[in-house]
Amino acid sequence: MARGEAVRRRQAGVLVVGAAEPEIQSWLRAAGHLPRAVRRVSAAGAALEAEPVDLVIVDRDSSGKDAPEVCRVLRDDPRLGDAWMLAITVAAKGRMADSVLNAGADDYLHRPFTRAELIARTRAGLRAAQERANDRLLRTLMENVPGAIYRSAWHADHQLEMITDEIERISGYPPHNFLSSTKRTIMTLVHPDDRAMVAEAVARSSAHSEEPFELEYRIVRADGEVRWVLDRGQVVSGPGNRLWLDGAMFDITERKSAEEAALRHQVEAARTAELRASRSRIIEAADKARRKIERDLHDGAQQRMVALVLDVQVAKRRFAKDPTDIAPFLEKLGKDLQDASAELRELARGIHPAVLTERGLTAAVGAVAARCVVPVEVVHELEERLPPAVEATAYFTVAEALTNVAKYAEATHASVRLDRSDEGLVVEVRDDGIGGASADGGSGLSGLADRVGALDGTLTVESPQGEGTLVRAVLPLNGASGG
Repeated sequence: MARGEAVRRRQAGVLVVGAAEPEIQSWLRAAGHLPRAVRRVSAAGAALEAEPVDLVIVDRDSSGKDAPEVCRVLRDDPRLGDAWMLAITVAAKGRMADSVLNAGADDYLHRPFTRAELIARTRAGLRAAQERANDRLLRTLMENVPGAIYRSAWHADHQLEMITDEIERISGYPPHNFLSSTKRTIMTLVHPDDRAMVAEAVARSSAHSEEPFELEYRIVRADGEVRWVLDRGQVVSGPGNRLWLDGAMFDITERKSAEEAALRHQVEAARTAELRASRSRIIEAADKARRKIERDLHDGAQQRMVALVLDVQVAKRRFAKDPTDIAPFLEKLGKDLQDASAELRELARGIHPAVLTERGLTAAVGAVAARCVVPVEVVHELEERLPPAVEATAYFTVAEALTNVAKYAEATHASVRLDRSDEGLVVEVRDDGIGGASADGGSGLSGLADRVGALDGTLTVESPQGEGTLVRAVLPLNGASGG
């Protein structure tokens, strides 16, 4: 139901019981009511069961029962419900008014009376019957709603003017601890980290024409347990800057736990999917690297070795013909062997640099920096060797980042920093180039992110346009493979 929408109710019904004046019914119909009439109280029960009423007008019974006796019979009938009972009495008999009230009537009207008096008393009775029904409904809701219904006086340090028993199950504190107390309020239950948020939400609701609010926040129970609650309500303002908060609080801890478990499952599923994709990319990159090595061996070193084998056979035949003519040819053969060895070393450096294996990460990074076409400053405080897998990943991180600096950055300077932290080994490569790099692009950083991720590390790239690039990798040292 939208805020401000009227509650729709059935049209009020009126039952006239007894030998009342006939004009009463016509007066009631003219005022917009739906009157029904029975002459005897014995027929009233069936009339009440056939259709509920909100007001019963009682007079003496045509069978001889006086108004108090008729009232007594009706009040004992459960089918009367919350209907308001208006008895018609005779003014001359002074005790008659007391007797109908004692017999269960809610109000009385002396004879003689005018039409205006009857209609006014009827309207008052219908309002009272509605309030009685509303009170009963409210009590039923308060007893059965699975939440704590409350009224909090924010103008009086959040004191609670009303709270239902359900608050004890939610908070662990009995209801009487809260009433008219500044020590125990809804706000004192709120987790310290959530109080500012709750106060801000209430202030926002008050500022927007008492707009209803719906909040989820944590509370601290009497036993110290932290629970989640849903609080729905509305700010109600009054004269003199008075401000009340009317609401209902529900324990949603189990729902929150289920949501968090589902979120963890989604995150884990996404991480698993990313790991699978990462492994697939790593395998694909490894296959691509192997094919390149195969081509390089076939087109370079292998062809050179075949040529050297042929040269050895030629040398052998020349030596058989003229031993004195072999020296220049052997000298050329020796140079070709040196070139082949150098080519194999260059190829091996692309697979795993020897300097990394023999001298460690700082020396290998220094060698990469020295070969870069851009001046590179290397800063480190590493003294001991790190696990081989970490050193290799850190080396290729620096190598790939500096390659991108040389190819794309248009930089005049770059720096490499190697440092240890609580997170592990931190590798940073920074340049003063044009920026615009991305780990999702085709610059090789995507494959590098996979390699870093294989060690449960993280790779971040900060590269705003025109402000240079920072490539930062964090490689955990605990549990890193030594192979």
